[in-house]
Amino acid sequence: MLNVLLIFTAKKNKKDTLETMAEEIQEGNEELLNQVLEDYKPFVKKTVSSVCKRYIYESDDEFSIGLIAFHDAIFKYSSDRGASFISFAEVIIKRKVIDYIRMNGRHQNISVEANTENDEGEVQNKITDTLSMEEYDRTRVADERREEIMAFTKKLKEYSLSFDDLVSNSPKHEDARVNAISIAKLVVSTPSLLEYLQEKKRLPIKQLEKQVGFSRKTIERNRKYIIAISIIIMGDFYYLKDYLKGRMK
Repeated sequence: MLNVLLIFTAKKNKKDTLETMAEEIQEGNEELLNQVLEDYKPFVKKTVSSVCKRYIYESDDEFSIGLIAFHDAIFKYSSDRGASFISFAEVIIKRKVIDYIRMNGRHQNISVEANTENDEGEVQNKITDTLSMEEYDRTRVADERREEIMAFTKKLKEYSLSFDDLVSNSPKHEDARVNAISIAKLVVSTPSLLEYLQEKKRLPIKQLEKQVGFSRKTIERNRKYIIAISIIIMGDFYYLKDYLKGRMK
């Protein structure tokens, strides 16, 4: 009875400290890596099974894909993501298995109630329904948005700006925002103005005052916002550009 209790307690502690264990593995603890991979095979099987809608054996290709994904999740995990390791790993495993099935859909023995006469489009529709692709897509988009925001924040720092600056200095009225965006578009589309911005990390206010119908005071007041919008326009920020699309026409 005591041995059973000790085993239960050990497993509970592993679960409670899995985030810490991931950090130790990232620092080079290979022995711990092998232990975690072995201990969490049941979790990998369960996660893969929830995608494939059938029992998963360790000899199945899908299990191998899931275990590799779990391994990758250990090294990619960061507590800064704001999610538990288990939640993060589950998303990674499902994503990898779904990608594998989508790439090999014609040949996979998956439980989608589809016969061999179905064409690829029909099989894909079945797979989409069975694998809860909407949830997968939402997670993928959320991850991409988060990564884009992090990249944008890093870029803002180069210009001594922050998200707080962007929020507090955003024009209150719609027409003012539209005007600021039009100035940002002019800066990015004019080589001399863009070069000044990128090199000096500030707006070429004198030159802008000559080219736009706004006073120096107006440009100064919206300076931080104009710079931030310029960064979005000239950068690889898909989601932020999409947000601005309606106002940038």
